[in-house]
Amino acid sequence: MYQCLVCQKDFVHNSLLINHLRVHKVKKPFQCSECLKSFSNKSQLNAHLRVHTGEKPFQCSECLKAFTQRSALNKHLRIHTGEKPFQCSECLKAFLKKSTLNTHLRIHTGEKPFQCSECLKVFSQKAHLNNHLRVHTGEKLYQCSECLKAFSEKSHLNTHLRIHTGEKPYHCSECLKAFSRKSDLITHLRAHTGERPYKCSECLKAFSKKYYLNTHLRVHTGEKPYQCSECLKSYSKKSYLNTHLRIHTKEKPFHCSVCMRAFSEKSALKKHLKIHVGEKSYHCSECQKTFLRKSDLITHSRIHTGEKLYQCSECHKAFLQKSNLNSHLRVHSGEKPFHCSVCQKAFSKKSYLSIHLKIHK
Repeated sequence: MYQCLVCQKDFVHNSLLINHLRVHKVKKPFQCSECLKSFSNKSQLNAHLRVHTGEKPFQCSECLKAFTQRSALNKHLRIHTGEKPFQCSECLKAFLKKSTLNTHLRIHTGEKPFQCSECLKVFSQKAHLNNHLRVHTGEKLYQCSECLKAFSEKSHLNTHLRIHTGEKPYHCSECLKAFSRKSDLITHLRAHTGERPYKCSECLKAFSKKYYLNTHLRVHTGEKPYQCSECLKSYSKKSYLNTHLRIHTKEKPFHCSVCMRAFSEKSALKKHLKIHVGEKSYHCSECQKTFLRKSDLITHSRIHTGEKLYQCSECHKAFLQKSNLNSHLRVHSGEKPFHCSVCQKAFSKKSYLSIHLKIHK
C-alpha cells in the first residue's frame, strides 16, 4: 500500500498516489517506494532509484569509473580535462566544485561556522572541526606501520613517516638545505631574511622562533620549570638542567681529539681546544695583549683600570686577582701548604718553595 503523507489516504499503486498528490498541490509528487523521498519529476525519481539498485550506467571513458547520475560524471570529467569553472571573485583562484569554492570563500570573509561544543573553538571547515574533536576524545586513527606510533590527523602521520623514509621535500632556495616539514623551512628562511616576528612585550627583544620567545620570557617572570631531582636546583632551560645533571653523574661526553681530555660542557671543550691551536681571540684594547679566555682578559684589564675587587677582611688590603688574595690570607692564618720534599720545610707560597729548592741542587 502507498500512503499519502498529507491526508493519510492509502492507494494500491504508486501511480495512483502520484495523481492524488496533485489534489494537495504537492510540488514533489514522485515518491521513492524505498525511502519515501519525494521528487518534482519522474526522471529525478529514476535517477534516485539507482541509489537503491546500485546501478551506475554512466562511465568515464578515461578511467572507467562509473556513476549513478550523468551530472556526477560531468563533474568527474573535470579531473581529466582540468576544467575549473568556479572562480573566486576576490583572488581569481578556480575550483572544480562549487562546494569547494564556497569553502574557499570563508578565507576572505573570515566566516567560521563550525564550532567545537567542548572548548567553543571555531573552524571554517567541518573536516577541521572533526580533526580537532580528537583532541578532546584522545582518538588517534592513523598509525605508523613502522613504529606503531598513532596520530589524530592523517597529515601528522604523513609528516612523521618522513622520519623513516628520510624524505625532505622542502628545500631552501638560498642554501639548498632540505627539511621534512614546511614549518621548519619557513623558520629556517628567517636566518637569511633576518625576520624576527616574535617580540617580547617587556623589553621588545625579537626572536625568529616562538619557542625562543617563550624561553626568554622566563627572564622577566623568573620561572624555572626544570628542577634537578638530586639537589632540587631549578633552571629556566632544559639544556641548563641537562648540563647541571652531569655534576651528579660525573658524565663528561665532550672529548678533546688531541689530548683526549674530557669535559662536561661543549663550551669548555671549545675553550680548551684554543690551547692546542694557540688561538688567542681576546685582545686587550689598551696594550693589545691577547688571551685564550675572556675571563683572563677581564682580569688583565684591571691592571689598566687599577680596579682591585678582592679585599682582605683582616687588613683590608686589596688585590687584582682572587688567587693573590688567597695567598695573602696565609699571612694571617699562618698556613704553609707547600712543603720541600728534601727537608720538609714549609712555605706559604709556591714561588718561595721554588726558590728554596735551588739550595738542594
